[in-house]
Amino acid sequence: MSHAHAIVWMDAKEAHVFQFGADDVEKERIKSHSPFRKVHHRAGVIGAGHMHPLHRYFDEIAEALIGVQQWLLIGPGMAKTEMASYTEQHLPELNRKLLGVEPADHPTDGELLAHARKAFKKADRLRPNSPTLRG
Repeated sequence: MSHAHAIVWMDAKEAHVFQFGADDVEKERIKSHSPFRKVHHRAGVIGAGHMHPLHRYFDEIAEALIGVQQWLLIGPGMAKTEMASYTEQHLPELNRKLLGVEPADHPTDGELLAHARKAFKKADRLRPNSPTLRG
């Protein structure tokens, strides 16, 4: 089932994707295939390392967001920022639907949904033509 709104809490190891309407919630948990970041170095070159991309992980999160009209991205660390950058570069349609990127430790599911509902209600009031919480 597809809903109008979604919130994603993520770190480098896993993502919790909640699609929701006024009366129901659909939750999906996505595990990263490489939860520990690895730095790759070119042979014989000092300081030439780069972080291994998490593109497959980001694509799975994006797939879980198919059909949403707006979504919010939160979490600790840099994974959320990398995800937002990835959508900007590779998934522009999904990026246009991104309401915001916010820091957050490890909220409970209830806290996460309460935060999302509040954020979307505020955004919906500011933009009368945006999707409502009807689902």
